[in-house]
Amino acid sequence: MLGKVNRFFAFLLAPALGFIVAFSQTNPVDKLSFEGLALPVEQPHEQVAMLQEKLDETKEQLAGTELALQQIREAAEQEKQEYEQQNKKLDTLLAASISQTKQSEDVLDTILSNMLGKPIGQHFGANSTVKVYSLTEAGYRGYMAKVRLKDPNALKMVLANNSVKSKGETTSKAGKRMNAVLAVNAGGFRTDNDGYLVPLGITVVDGKIRTFSNDQNLSFVGFNNKGHLVGTKITTQEQITQQGILQGASFLPRLLENGKRLPIPRQWANSRQPRTLIGHFDNGDLLVIVIDGRREGWSNGVTLEEAQKKLQEFHVVDAYNLDGGGSSAFYYNGKLLNKPSGGRERPVVSNLVILP
Repeated sequence: MLGKVNRFFAFLLAPALGFIVAFSQTNPVDKLSFEGLALPVEQPHEQVAMLQEKLDETKEQLAGTELALQQIREAAEQEKQEYEQQNKKLDTLLAASISQTKQSEDVLDTILSNMLGKPIGQHFGANSTVKVYSLTEAGYRGYMAKVRLKDPNALKMVLANNSVKSKGETTSKAGKRMNAVLAVNAGGFRTDNDGYLVPLGITVVDGKIRTFSNDQNLSFVGFNNKGHLVGTKITTQEQITQQGILQGASFLPRLLENGKRLPIPRQWANSRQPRTLIGHFDNGDLLVIVIDGRREGWSNGVTLEEAQKKLQEFHVVDAYNLDGGGSSAFYYNGKLLNKPSGGRERPVVSNLVILP
């Protein structure tokens, strides 16, 4: 019985024993193909090499960029330093200019005070500074104002009732209407066939050309967008725009040019009359003068030749004769100061006003 059992287990274990014997004789793994299991070693090496090359290029580019940025920073710093230096120079020049302007103003004030005494009226406004003097000479009297414009728009040429053709307007009325601190009569005029007053020559109001003429016998007195007196021969309307002229009127003759006297036309020579004169100093300040005349015991008037000499004594650079005679009027701080030759103010076509 035991023999049968042993034979049964022998048959049962025979296959397993055969597998073990066969496996011990030959390793089946040795017969597997390694070609399919081989890793692609060369390709990763190439990719790594390419990546390294690109990294090197990137490093070079970054180094170049950093160098460029450094150069930009250095240039910006240099530009900043130059800008600061320029600003310092400009500040120095501006301070010197202000100092020179102040000195110039002080010198002018000293000259005028020595010649005329202290101002009889002074106005220090946001837009203008006005100093008024009484002018008394042998044979004539009048008033004058030294004007400094802080804002060019503080000076206005005003047409009578804002119209080219009108019945006229007195200087006092125009001054009050405009709330002006100072007003004097301005351009010449004629009377048309209908009895209306019409300006002579060229009239400019707030940059608009209200009248225009090519009459070269007339002198144009204009003021540009910096508030400076501009007196040139105007032959085209384009010149007015090109020179930035905002205000202006016409009369004659011109008296001084660059501090030198100009010839007085024969028909105007050696005639003693009431006058309205305007000029400017070398620092740009304006001088406005009204001289009374034709009033015995008060003032006989002044000749243009005498006016030229007096203007030179005041160190005026350029000067012009505005409409005079019965038109001459000097309005300051709400009052008419002078004594018009006709006993009262004459309505005129235009007035020059200074706003406070």
